[in-house]
Amino acid sequence: MKRIKTGKRKIVNEKTLLVTVDLAKTTDMGYWRCPNGMDIKPFEFLNNRQGFDKFWDRISQAKIANHLEKIVVGFESTGAYGEPLAHYLMKKGVQLVQVNPLHTKRLKELQGNSPGKTDRKDPKVIADIVELGHALTVVIPEGISAELRRLTHARERALQRRTAFYNQIQDLVFILFPEFLRVMKDIKTKTTQYLLRHYPTPSDIVKCGREVLVSIVRQISCRRLGRDRAEALYEAAWQSVGIQEGQRGILFEIQEILFGIETCDRFVGKLEQEMSDLLEQIPYSRSILSIKGIGKVTAAGLIGEVGDFSKFRTLSEILKLAGLDLFEISSGQHKGARHISKRGRSVLRKLLYFAAINMIRQGGVMYETYQRYLQRGMMKGKALIAIARKILRIIFALVRDHSQYMDNYSETKPLKLAA
Repeated sequence: MKRIKTGKRKIVNEKTLLVTVDLAKTTDMGYWRCPNGMDIKPFEFLNNRQGFDKFWDRISQAKIANHLEKIVVGFESTGAYGEPLAHYLMKKGVQLVQVNPLHTKRLKELQGNSPGKTDRKDPKVIADIVELGHALTVVIPEGISAELRRLTHARERALQRRTAFYNQIQDLVFILFPEFLRVMKDIKTKTTQYLLRHYPTPSDIVKCGREVLVSIVRQISCRRLGRDRAEALYEAAWQSVGIQEGQRGILFEIQEILFGIETCDRFVGKLEQEMSDLLEQIPYSRSILSIKGIGKVTAAGLIGEVGDFSKFRTLSEILKLAGLDLFEISSGQHKGARHISKRGRSVLRKLLYFAAINMIRQGGVMYETYQRYLQRGMMKGKALIAIARKILRIIFALVRDHSQYMDNYSETKPLKLAA
């Protein structure tokens, strides 16, 4: 099995052709350098099949002409623009590495004493960073892991759209009926959205009538809300200071936003079902799901973001991938506080963070550990991050050992956790 190593290391030797690419939407900039320092002027190629073939022909010929054995291709972590090329090159059997755009920016300023940026300058700077050993292996998920990553990202985007809808509708409701959300409080509930769909203005509430409103609120909320809440809303409608003019446009938009929220909810449900179905095809997912507090959606998201836990050698590699590796800034007698780098996959950190929140509740598997951290004087935010790191550590150990999580395992048998 091919192992993944995400740590920084020296990957270029005397038999390596170093190739770098400055990625863009339509036209990429390629460059190569031999171990003896001989290089080529950066050249353009299109971000399509013909351009990729042209790029591959040039670097293949350079490898043969210079009697080299290996090709390493480096580029910046720039999101979607590099994915088609990365998948194309992965099939060619080359080694792919990536550099942090922040490093590229800093090295450019160091070399030229200028913050200037040009597409022809960037590939050379990327090559310098790779030669210095400050490159990370590109983690490209395959098969089911790739599907889970796409589904996870689609779900994240849908949740972001839904959050934007919630923010928009709160602003609009405040204009029409400022008192509404003071009474109903949560815009996300089924009862609140039903009332906004059918009785969005104070006059609609008043026309509905007190007793009818009480009946509707009880029925839609399944009796979680009763007469007190309905009467409070009715009284608020009588005394509302919401605007009377220009309501039509706002009402149209509220209905459209409610439709958008409903659409997002259905889409998220479909995505989560698909994630759950695919998760069953990954054998080691049962080890992750054995941890109380991690559900199918979280487990699927974690696998999608990591790619394949079983391909990593050490915990530190996955921590770096997640941006949960620690650093401190100390000088002389001053010892700085430790922080996480956050230079990794943000969705992976988010999944672990919310899993930590779920596990530190009363009766959760991390409740006692969390309380110990707080008793030591650790701030709540840092304690949660420590729990997130611990969760990742446990997952790595369970997958590595093909085992299931057991409560209080350390009290009965020494646990072989990740180093």
